[in-house]
Amino acid sequence: MNKDILTKAASEARGLAIDGVNACSSGHLGLPLGCAEIGAVLFGQALNYNPEAPKWLNRDRFILSAGHGSMFIYTWLHITGYDVSMEDVKNFRQLHSITPGHPEFNETPGIEATTGPLGQGIGNAVGYALSGKRAAAKFNTAEHTIFDNHIVALAGDGCLQEGVALEAIAFAGHNALDNLILIYDSNDVTLDEMADKTQSRNTEEYFQSLGWDAIVIDGHNSDAILSALETAKNTDNGKPKIIIAKTEIGRGIPEVAGTQKAHGEGGVKFADEARAALGLPAETFYLSNEVKGAYAEKVAANKESFTAWEDTFSAWSSANPELAAELTAGISKSVPSNLLEAIPEFDAGYADATRGAGGKVIQEVAKLVPQFITGSADLYGSNKNYIKDGGDFSSQNFAGRNIWYGIREHAMGAISNGIAYDGIFHASNATFLVFADYLRPSIRLAALAELPVTYIFTHDSVGVGEDGPTHQPVETVSGLRVIPGLDVIRPADPEETAGAYATALMRQDGPTALIFSRQKMPTMSHLSVSERRNGTAKGGYIALKEEGALEAIVIATGSEVQHGIAAAKEIGKGVRVISMPCMDIFDRQSEAYKEGILPASCTKRVAIEAGVSGLWYKYVGLEGKVIGIDRFGISAPGNTVMKELGMTSDSVVSALS
Repeated sequence: MNKDILTKAASEARGLAIDGVNACSSGHLGLPLGCAEIGAVLFGQALNYNPEAPKWLNRDRFILSAGHGSMFIYTWLHITGYDVSMEDVKNFRQLHSITPGHPEFNETPGIEATTGPLGQGIGNAVGYALSGKRAAAKFNTAEHTIFDNHIVALAGDGCLQEGVALEAIAFAGHNALDNLILIYDSNDVTLDEMADKTQSRNTEEYFQSLGWDAIVIDGHNSDAILSALETAKNTDNGKPKIIIAKTEIGRGIPEVAGTQKAHGEGGVKFADEARAALGLPAETFYLSNEVKGAYAEKVAANKESFTAWEDTFSAWSSANPELAAELTAGISKSVPSNLLEAIPEFDAGYADATRGAGGKVIQEVAKLVPQFITGSADLYGSNKNYIKDGGDFSSQNFAGRNIWYGIREHAMGAISNGIAYDGIFHASNATFLVFADYLRPSIRLAALAELPVTYIFTHDSVGVGEDGPTHQPVETVSGLRVIPGLDVIRPADPEETAGAYATALMRQDGPTALIFSRQKMPTMSHLSVSERRNGTAKGGYIALKEEGALEAIVIATGSEVQHGIAAAKEIGKGVRVISMPCMDIFDRQSEAYKEGILPASCTKRVAIEAGVSGLWYKYVGLEGKVIGIDRFGISAPGNTVMKELGMTSDSVVSALS
């Protein structure tokens, strides 16, 4: 594609961005205008993609980390023939449009990640790169290469100031993810002020110190952009690449260009003058046939690559049926239909913390679901989630199933999302529950984007003991439960733990948090294995049925179920005990099932959980009672703290009396 066409395409892309933001009087013009040449080269020359097959396995992935500049990606998706019409571009930020204010996964063809919270997209790109490296190591053969794509992310100063990005960048450099290319829109401006108000880092040296290749270019020079991208794509030296593109924010609107006023919609009042200066006609939302034709030729060339890849893939599939079946299972998110039953049973006398039970279950899950991978934020020994014989993911072994994140919880969450966006492997990760808030933004985005990520959180409450209130997450389980779309499962014994893992792996439409204890719990051997596992899969079930007329109901979860059972046995025959490992799953059951478990006729109810009490009132009602911990914990042995704060069967007996 010649330079004149690239320049023309950049000008017309600027016009579309101006018109889109102007039409709704809302949005961010700075990046779409400042990075227009970058977009022209990326989609006109550098990226390998096929709009007719947006989920092509070997496509180059492009992630707009600076998601506020969403008119950038919508414009180029339209120009290149994705199913994003001019009408969609005109409906930017409007109700029910596929061009929302920030890009959303599964809403718009060609969008690879839900971005907006700054820095998350960089973490997602690292996750994509990790997934790509693992896919290549796992599935490529000496005869057939089916994975050799690149991950390209575009980010700005805001992304690179966020801690999640810095954590992910360090991880990428350490793990030699040389299929990753980060383009830094370095325009010396942040939202409030010029960038030197808040930063003074030498970006080139910083990245080089972390094991990256770095180059500084003129971000408006199409030749320099293409040269940098081609060099990055063709250099497999064990180093991710950053292209520091010096740009002018808001380029094309002289009244605001190069200043913080260009970040948002401040320049739209100069739209008419800007369009004229760009050489555009008076007609808004204009795209010339010349530009359309040039990009259509690029797409046609990409389709030839796609067709050749399909032939290679077909030959690979025939030659490697077992690998092909495993890849298909990963892409389709399929797991054995009998997963609930397939995990070996625990001995009736088994008694350990649910983190210990989880450590045994994960070994079986890893055998049954080969696409399952896991990671920990420097806590494998405590989280018990290391896959034995799974190997460690590293620059020496990209096929490893255990990812060592280091003390980088925030990046761990964003990287896991990137793996899930890629859709080949099932990502899980682990840390102490008290640190869940370090990755909460990523958990929220996983729920929003309906990503099947599994979070393994151990040391679930005041039972942690001597480490004291800083490590006793009394509020965190409830804090996770209020995230829409996140299933939070807190099992009460080893068979519930097995059911929790199976339930998480079978879920395809969102993330699941597994909440495990440090303290030991008894096995509910009076119940069958299937009762406990299937009951967990339904979110709640009868753990102890009343003998005779129903007089009262005790609802409990996790380590407190044992207290409910002990209290019921002490009180007498009319008390039913419900184990409620997951509120959200229970709430999705049929009305008939829920009524069978919690009949409306029985209003004498008590709930007990070693955490804040508020959410339990939806089950016990105004006439019921909740035994919770609405304060911070205490530094003392775990059993002592539990007793001191009322987590006992005596408390249940007292509440029911």
